Amino acid sequence: MAKYKVEISGLSTTDIKVLTHSEMISLFKELKKGNKLARNELVKGNLKLVLSILKHYQNKADNLDDLFQIGCVGLIKAIDNFDLSHNVKFSTYAVPLILGEIRRYIRDNNNIRVSRSIKDLAYKIFKMKEEYFIEHGNELSDDDVANKLCVNIIDIIVAKDAVKDPISISEPIYNDGGDTIYLEDQIESKKNKASTWNDNILLKDAIKKLKEKERKIIIDRYLIGKTQMEIAEEIGISQAQVSRIEKGGLDNIKKKMS
Repeated sequence: MAKYKVEISGLSTTDIKVLTHSEMISLFKELKKGNKLARNELVKGNLKLVLSILKHYQNKADNLDDLFQIGCVGLIKAIDNFDLSHNVKFSTYAVPLILGEIRRYIRDNNNIRVSRSIKDLAYKIFKMKEEYFIEHGNELSDDDVANKLCVNIIDIIVAKDAVKDPISISEPIYNDGGDTIYLEDQIESKKNKASTWNDNILLKDAIKKLKEKERKIIIDRYLIGKTQMEIAEEIGISQAQVSRIEKGGLDNIKKKMS
């Protein structure tokens, strides 16, 4: 990974250690055993992820140190919740969580604007995806877009995320032909935190009991955020088949949680 020269007080950002893939796996296994030192090493060894995102906000924030701390919160959340059994790169899982924390901070403080260069990159991404879909009938993955535009995959994720419009809490987010689920239904309330905790346990258990293909598609769709087209291309089936398997998986999860 490139050396991102971001000025953070008290931190020499050009000399931060980057963990190898084998070191990451070893440390995550140790963390699962309860080794707190492994957690600290994972944080230190993945600070470049935060910096790779932070470079997009350099010279646009009143206090870059604050953004770095907020990004580290997202990194720690990603480390604490990452599961090796999902067979995805940690960076793929962590970047959206780090971005989420930074975006919330930006929204609450309203002191940063999206740069023109990021908007231009987002336009190129969406234009390329649209043209590819029209010509080939399937969606171009973010990795392919990054390769074609000769940019880092993290730049692609940041650009797409930066131009997302805010949505209403009354926005419908799911409808299977029955009751519609709205965003506000998914917002945690302190009053029902114990109930949410219990539901999370039931959900994890229900997902574990799914058939292998159902479990992979549900995890790819709702944890990693892949499109049906991306999944279809990856496992060699049609989008319609992915849609049917996804719906079947969701129905099975509902049955197991009821």
